[in-house]
Amino acid sequence: MNTQTVLQITDFPNIHLLAPALVAIVVLWKFFPGRSKGAFALDNVPGPLSPSWIKGNFQQLYNSKGWAFHEMLAEKYGSLVRLHGSYGRKALYIFDPKAMHTVLVKDQDKFEESAGFIHGWTLIFGNGLLGTTGHRHRSQRKLLNPVFSTAHMRDMVPTFLEVSHKLEIALRNRLTGADSSPQEIEMLSWLGRTALEIMGQAGLGYSFDPLTDEGSAHPYSKALKELFPTMMRVQFWRDNVLPYVSRIGTPGFRRFVVNSIPWKDVHHLRDMVDYMYNVAEEIYESKKRAFRIGDEAVAQQIGRGKDLISILMKENMKALDEDHMRDDEVVSQMNTLIFGAMDTTSSAMARIIHLLSEHSDVQAKLRQELIEAKGSKGGQDFSYEELMALPYLDAICRETLRLYPPVSTVARISHQDAIIPLHKPIIGKDGTEMHQVNVPNRTTVFVSIFNANRNPDLWGNDANEWKPERWLVALPDALLNAHIPGVYSHLMTFNGGGRSCIGFKFSQLEMKVIISTLVENFKFFPSNKGSEIVWEMNGVTAPIVGKDAHPQLPVSISVVN
Repeated sequence: MNTQTVLQITDFPNIHLLAPALVAIVVLWKFFPGRSKGAFALDNVPGPLSPSWIKGNFQQLYNSKGWAFHEMLAEKYGSLVRLHGSYGRKALYIFDPKAMHTVLVKDQDKFEESAGFIHGWTLIFGNGLLGTTGHRHRSQRKLLNPVFSTAHMRDMVPTFLEVSHKLEIALRNRLTGADSSPQEIEMLSWLGRTALEIMGQAGLGYSFDPLTDEGSAHPYSKALKELFPTMMRVQFWRDNVLPYVSRIGTPGFRRFVVNSIPWKDVHHLRDMVDYMYNVAEEIYESKKRAFRIGDEAVAQQIGRGKDLISILMKENMKALDEDHMRDDEVVSQMNTLIFGAMDTTSSAMARIIHLLSEHSDVQAKLRQELIEAKGSKGGQDFSYEELMALPYLDAICRETLRLYPPVSTVARISHQDAIIPLHKPIIGKDGTEMHQVNVPNRTTVFVSIFNANRNPDLWGNDANEWKPERWLVALPDALLNAHIPGVYSHLMTFNGGGRSCIGFKFSQLEMKVIISTLVENFKFFPSNKGSEIVWEMNGVTAPIVGKDAHPQLPVSISVVN
């Protein structure tokens, strides 16, 4: 064995004087963007000043009341804007259709989710769709795509209707004994519980909530509703610190660190994640036991073997080894699907109810469509085809998803130097016309779903108005020729490319079933607190009342005679 010289700290008595400098060097090495040759290209792109070297425009972009900032970016700078990222890095904000297609579809392998995003969702939901990239993500989508086929959606309509009628009965009971005047009901919680129960039965073959009264709510619905607002409060640290510390030590050590940190939001996230994982694992184990017993046991479960996870488990049994999902991945998909189906869809449905309460003429016209269509078939519930064929219901859903997408922004990181071409040129700071932008490696690109859906160049001068009737006539040629890369109706609401929302058909069906049931049976009016209702961004938009940060939507309701 060779003899080596071992240096001790005591050999350098003044080492403590170098510690601050060493820390500074590490910070600069990790975070300072440098001035690569490509970085200068972004300097010519117009954009706002940075209020902070550490956080850049981050707080303005993700502020819970940041709608005005997003509107200002579109009005003042157009569809491609230079922003300041954290620690002085350059960033881009885009809603140009060709630029979005490049980032999300054509060159999606060059623009991926940030490490903070992937690590964050992995810690919360495990190795599901939100927490995987590359080949593993594509393999999971390959197995999940057949699960969301139109044929399976058609089979789920009876389950959707059964749950929606439970909501109807619960609201009728809530209004029983009251006089004929409208009564105020907090609708967001009811819609969230209904969305959870639909995903429970149709998605997991499991019942979360009997939907009888306020006291019967399942704790899972509360946990999911609080998840995103809590995540938003720690998002800066998730994106900029978590990637560098999430692999330190063993899982047990990292758990010890989380338990030891005196940080209320982190502890709240820990408790919600633990609870959701335990519930999903319990459901999965019960389904595996039924599969081992045989088809009869599977048919006796709530989903009768036709729920999404049962279908996924069957597909998984047939999958090649390279595509096969491990048990922990299936459990992760369960939590991911519940979150995707409940939080965003309940937000969209709440927005529709809120809008209908403020637009009595639109509400009356929709109710008339539903009553006439239902009357022509003897009062029986709608089939899948009949529900999808209701034009005004469809127009209201599309217009609400256009103007008020539940998720306003998605972000990507360039993993190599790239070029983003533009559908509409911008004027650079030096006065030149720019038809493309050279994007250096490690540039954050924010894709604005909010402004993409409101682009007046494509939708016309009334793009910021809620007008369901726009979907009953031919859409503008400028929109059709722009080739928006979204997967749904020329909109970016469900994203585009390889990480688009895989369950958008499920979400559409859920919205139409519940909204049709509610509008047919109830009238909605603005609450006395209507002037205090504010919709916050919070990752997934949510309504609050006044200074109360707890998401809620009070609406006055009466029964239709």
